[in-house]
Amino acid sequence: MTSAILLTGGTGTLGRHVTPLLCAAGYKVRSLSRQARPDTDGVEYVVGDLLKDEGIEPAVAGAEVVLHLAGSAKGDDAATRNLARAAAHAGVRHLVCISVIGADKVPIGYFRAKLGAERAVADSGVPWTVLRAAQFHDLTLTAVRALARLPLVPAPGGLRLQPVDARDVAARLVELAGGDPAGLVAGLAGPRVYTMADLTRGYLQARGKRRPMFPVRVPGGPGRAYRAGANLDLDADKGTRSWEDFLAERVR
Repeated sequence: MTSAILLTGGTGTLGRHVTPLLCAAGYKVRSLSRQARPDTDGVEYVVGDLLKDEGIEPAVAGAEVVLHLAGSAKGDDAATRNLARAAAHAGVRHLVCISVIGADKVPIGYFRAKLGAERAVADSGVPWTVLRAAQFHDLTLTAVRALARLPLVPAPGGLRLQPVDARDVAARLVELAGGDPAGLVAGLAGPRVYTMADLTRGYLQARGKRRPMFPVRVPGGPGRAYRAGANLDLDADKGTRSWEDFLAERVR
């Protein structure tokens, strides 16, 4: 493998797992970052800002594959449109993008932006692949850790998750980047479905702590969507590492 690949989000939770896998696969890796960084371990870092549409065209120039992992609380749709436009101008042969399960079903701004990003990729004219993944274990840990700090822990009723390990997602994305463009592929989720109460209890148990819990109802359209399981994909491909495996590694 000698293809040149542009990676966005290479310094994030997912990107830190993807980068060494790309290097091991023999790619010439160029990583887009908002901050200047020295080249390390065979990775060339270039400065650019997707949302401001700065530095993207020179970053994309010469890349055969673009692997788009960068994301934020808002603006993913606009940032992806800028990247997709530059990829089309540069003649990129494969644009691979990470998205989220439920992007087309959950009425929350983050999910809507992810759906907009998917549409920007599909409408770019560049052959493309999109992988929708469940919430990463890392993000789930941040949420339950915050809940577990409270003396009385809220347990959102009807809210279920299929947390997936970022390493499983990284391996799948590198596989997809090395294959042919495939459009929207099967999603990737963790091996089990949990309620938020299950996830929080697991965290507390791993910490050797106990907290009383009380049920709360998620209001409005988002609550209805979560209770209907709009953020789940029971037919998704399954990762290998469970929430319990993750907690055993990360929580002392």
